[in-house]
Amino acid sequence: MKIVVIQGPNLNMLGVREQNIYGPMKLEQIHAQMKEVATNSGVDIEFFQSNLEGEIVDKIQECYGDAHGMIINAAAYTHTSIAIRDAISAVSIPTIEVHISNIHRREEFRKTNMIAPVCTSSIVGFGPFGYHLAMVGMLQIMNEIAASQEAQRQTLQA
Repeated sequence: MKIVVIQGPNLNMLGVREQNIYGPMKLEQIHAQMKEVATNSGVDIEFFQSNLEGEIVDKIQECYGDAHGMIINAAAYTHTSIAIRDAISAVSIPTIEVHISNIHRREEFRKTNMIAPVCTSSIVGFGPFGYHLAMVGMLQIMNEIAASQEAQRQTLQA
């Protein structure tokens, strides 16, 4: 099984930008922790970061038929991108949205969320730990899907 983690604009600047909001952890540190969870769970994980909306859309589309789950922090595109929303909807892969800060307690424009309605779940405001929560959640979702598929196979064989 494979999880693809997609990071949006400015997340490559974690640890540098607005540490009072996003904390001191760098993206590479977050990814290292996620990789450890994936490895311990026997799951493949791939990381992708782009500041460009079209590249994020392309990556989501590449997940179709290749990934069993996506974890995405669309960052500022969360509030504006119908293209990313449509790509998530099109691939029909379990998707967990992550935001380091609590977007509901920030500026008014951040309260508009274009992608949440097409995601399986959202995790906001837990800082970098939100990515760990997303990993645990995605592993659970993937296990439930696998168990359901196995039950269907057994029913068909009976």
